[in-house]
Amino acid sequence: MDATDMGSDLKEVLISAEDMDRRLEELAAEIDRDYAGKEILLVGVLRGAVMVMADLSRKLHSPLQMDWMAVSSYGSGTKSSGVVRILKDLDQDVNGRHVLIVEDIIDSGLTLSWLQKNLLTRGAASVEIATAMRKPRAAKVDVDVAYVGFEIPDEFVVGYGLDYAEKYRHLPFVGTLAPHVYQ
Repeated sequence: MDATDMGSDLKEVLISAEDMDRRLEELAAEIDRDYAGKEILLVGVLRGAVMVMADLSRKLHSPLQMDWMAVSSYGSGTKSSGVVRILKDLDQDVNGRHVLIVEDIIDSGLTLSWLQKNLLTRGAASVEIATAMRKPRAAKVDVDVAYVGFEIPDEFVVGYGLDYAEKYRHLPFVGTLAPHVYQ
């Protein structure tokens, strides 16, 4: 699928598939350098991180294992409840391991800050964060993010794992939707 397949639903492409691929290659080189001689446990945050986790992991040369978590702080509404719930926990023990949380996007940082602290309390040797995108203006807490693909404006975006009503997640690029889609 490409931008032309979306017709009038697409307002603008913010990050092309080629730019995302190139940036992930650069991030993988940084990660390989920083984790030289160590095995990494990549922890993907479901569901949005599926694309970035798959693409980033294939670019890494470091020894690694992968696991997944699903967490929620939204409850049944559209505003964060402030309480983080684990919907799907890790299958592997993180004790003594070097954990790299892989995210698609960081908005407020509240859930990710909680997750990082949670994994450290489980005895991880280190917990760092890699994200494809970050919205710095949306941050509500300061989260130390070791690897950032792109800083983007505080707009609602879809593609490359991000969805609107479970649609558009499979797009190979990141874009904004035309207002008629969500109004």
